[in-house]
Parts: sequence; C-alpha cells; structure tokens
Amino acid sequence: MPQLASVSPLDHGIAEPPPEVSLACYRARHAAVQQRMHAAGLDWLVVYGDREHSANLAYLTGFDPRFEEALLLIAADGRMRLLVGNECLGYLPDAALGIEIELFQELSLPGQARDASRPLDHLLADVGIGPGNRVGCVGWKVFDSALIAGGATASELPAYLIDALRTRCGTADAVRNATGMFIDPADGLRLRCEPEQIVRFEYAASVTSAGVRAVVGALQPGVREDALERLLDSRGLPLSCHRMIGFGAKARRGLASPSAGRAHLGDSFTCAFGVSGALTCRAGAIAAGPDDLPAELAAFYPRFAANYFAVTRAWYQALAVDVPARRVVHAADELRDPALFDFAVNPGHALHLDEWVHSAFTATSDVMLASGMVVQMDIIPVSRGPFCTANAEDGVVLADATLRAALAADAPACWERMLARRAWMRDALGITLHESVLPLADTTGWFAPYALDASRAFVW
Repeated sequence: MPQLASVSPLDHGIAEPPPEVSLACYRARHAAVQQRMHAAGLDWLVVYGDREHSANLAYLTGFDPRFEEALLLIAADGRMRLLVGNECLGYLPDAALGIEIELFQELSLPGQARDASRPLDHLLADVGIGPGNRVGCVGWKVFDSALIAGGATASELPAYLIDALRTRCGTADAVRNATGMFIDPADGLRLRCEPEQIVRFEYAASVTSAGVRAVVGALQPGVREDALERLLDSRGLPLSCHRMIGFGAKARRGLASPSAGRAHLGDSFTCAFGVSGALTCRAGAIAAGPDDLPAELAAFYPRFAANYFAVTRAWYQALAVDVPARRVVHAADELRDPALFDFAVNPGHALHLDEWVHSAFTATSDVMLASGMVVQMDIIPVSRGPFCTANAEDGVVLADATLRAALAADAPACWERMLARRAWMRDALGITLHESVLPLADTTGWFAPYALDASRAFVW
C-alpha cells in the first residue's frame, strides 16, 4: 500500500550532450518514407511545418522553421525539395542530405518582401506535381470523420496550399491526409525511435527532470513563480511547450505561464517543463504535511495523493512491449478511486520532438505497444472533492531485447543510467518494471506530495 517514506530521486546530473542525429539515420528515415509512399500509392508527400508544429520536418531533415513556415516536397523516387521563407534561408538542413532548397516568400512573416519567388503553382508544376498524381499531406493531425467532413481527405494545412495541390492534381480526392504515416499509434514512423534518438531523448529528460526537481526544492512560502522559472534551464534545447508554474487558485489553470504570484502555505502548486524529447511535471501542495493544509483538504488530500501514486505505479508496472495499450489503461483505472478523482486526458501518450504525438491509451485500444516507443505517463487527476493537485509525469522508452542490446553496445553510459533507474524504482519505490521498460529520467516514479518536505515520497 502507498506510504510516505524518506527517499530522494537518483541524481546522475546532466551528462555531456550526445551527438546530433547522424546522416545515416536521416537517410534510413527517408528510405522508410519512400516504402510507405509506395505502399500507399502516393506520388508525392507534402510535409508542412511551422514554429509550433515542426516535429515531422525535423524528423526528416533536422530543420525546424524559426519564425516562419516551411514545406518539404518528397517524390516517390526520393527527390526532395524544401521550400523556406526569407529568414530560414540562413538556417537550413545539412547540405549532405541532398535536399534541394527553394525560396517561397509566402512562407515568410507578413510585410516582408515577396518579389523573389515563383508563384506556388509554377513551383509545384516544376517539381512534377500534376494531373493524375496522388499527394499525401502531412501536418500534425488526423481527423475523426464523425466530427470533420471529408475523413481521409480532411487536412489542417493552409487552404491556399490544399487548393493549389487539388488544382494541380485535378481532383479533390487525389490530395489526402497522410499525417498518420508519422504519428499513427499502431505504426507511425516517429513512434519507432532509433538508439541514437533515444540517447538524445534521455539527455533531454535529464534536463527537464533536473529543472523541475530544482523548482520543487526551492518552493517556499513567499517565493514568486517567475523567480522559480529561472531554474528551468533548457541547456539550449528547443522548448516543446511553454514553461508552466502556478500557485494557489492559479494552479487550477495548469497550463498557465509563470507570473509574479507568490506562494502561500497550504497552496496547491504545479510545474511543468518540456524540451524537444522530454517533459517533466510535478504538482502537489506547498506544505510539510496535512497540518499545513486548509481544513477542507486536511483529510481529503492524503487519500487523493496516495491513490494517485497507486494508479501511476499500476500504469508503470503494466507497460511492456507487445502489450495492448488498453491493458495499461485498465490496470491504472482499476486502482483509481472514483470518489477521489477522474482522468483529465488519456493516461499516457507517445512522446517525441513534440510533447504529444498521439495516444494509444484508451480503454478500447487494440494498439500493441512496440519497441522503440517513447511514452509519457500523463495521469492528470481532476479532484472529485475540494480543489487540489498531484502530478508526477516523466517518459520511458520501450525496448525489446534487440534494441536493449543496441543501446548497451552503442551508448553504455546511457544504458547504465537506465538500469540504475530501474533498480532504484524497484528497490526504493516498490515499482517493478517489465524488462522492456527503460526510465529516461532520474525522477521517474518519484512523487513527493508535500513540497516543503520533499525528502518524503510515496513508496509501496
């Protein structure tokens, strides 16, 4: 049963940044895309990205548009042309990838020059998009036909682009949504991470977990949210979401950015920090124990927090390669006391360069969890009683014997850290992971509900 005990997270520190993803890895991704295009009968793939939604572009090129939008055109024969705006001409992918570059100034910010580009229709015709072609459009969403008319042809890409592609191809049905090729929980390309990508994500997790742990350690009555925000050091990694810190009533708005608000004894708090490849979140009470809480919470919150830990423990212990995602959902939900809280969103999702890729974690999902998946424990409890908070989000990677052997051989230091985290979770927290589950952060499984006595965390 859950109980509080004296236990602190491991502290491996933040290692040296790992190498960038190799050209060989990018080329293997390109080959996989071509195979998927042939299987789907696509002549072209159009991959769109902007500052907020750049993960698919970055996965294929190492390039994420800054300020602007960008467009990658991929032919079934492997030819690629990247369209960029004015400012991204000075910020391009490695030339060794062999991607042609063209300026298309409508991707630039409003008011900038538009006098050095060819019209979009001429550009599409020049690369070879024309009548009879089938084009797959990749953005960041797939659509439920029950909610959005069009089903497989519905796209969130800009209307001018979809209109131009349909005009070039001759029929509306020739231009289809192909985002699932990258993000479908069952077989999306980005949901099967290579060893070198996993190593980069483990580094990212060390950055986010160190930052959030520092914030929790510095919580005191009187401290300001924006003062604590300075502890969330990204080490130069791009943010995957805005930094979040909130106290008291503001913690109800869990997505809120830090303000000048000050902490008070008995407040709820929430803190989340995400960079490309990782997110860590902690939420709880600015208190040393129940006696510091308002009267309406003194009896409720200890039960709420203990049940939250029991549910997250069940989630972690149900994870394994070749397990259907619904089994993990059921394992967590069976431990949830419905008198205490509900789930705010899916209790877990895929994680990559973007914080939320897609989620297989539904009560009816037949998706089998696969080797190479990086998944986030995303159990966000919504209190059924007085308002209070609890959260202990971190990511793990699922790895079969082949992938584990590759990680041990190619990244021994990273491998040893993951093994140490597994042992610590088992021996210190009472969370026994399947052999295919590798924790990415030193804080994985650690939940200290009372920030003013963070040396006490839940164990089983």
